[in-house]
Amino acid sequence: MTTRLNPYLNFQDTARDAMEFYQSVFGGTLELSTFGDFQATQEPAEKDKIMHGMLTGDNDVVLMGADVPSHMEFSPNSSVSLSGDDEAVLRGWWDKLADGATIAEQLTKAPWGDTFGMLTDKFGVPWLVNIAEAPQA
Repeated sequence: MTTRLNPYLNFQDTARDAMEFYQSVFGGTLELSTFGDFQATQEPAEKDKIMHGMLTGDNDVVLMGADVPSHMEFSPNSSVSLSGDDEAVLRGWWDKLADGATIAEQLTKAPWGDTFGMLTDKFGVPWLVNIAEAPQA
């Protein structure tokens, strides 16, 4: 049996664009279902909004998200953390996420020895990236 914990992001009418953007960052397969696909709304304006999106990216990345329907209260996202020791992969993701983002802290050497940075992407989602320092031989 497998158990997995992954982020589920809330959007206000931008889930499709956001999830497609994240696919361009992380690669992989993107599955999108609209409220209309499941007759889950009576509001014509919401039929094409994303009821559920799931990105199964490269390197075991799984990210989910949806548009919050108008009858529900929108709750801002919390931060998403990416960490590991594959510097090329993590720097590549950082560079792509940084497109149109607000950089809170550049991706640089941190006091604890790793490389760390923080940004808020163009969809308002905060990201933390930590690249583990290579072990000393």
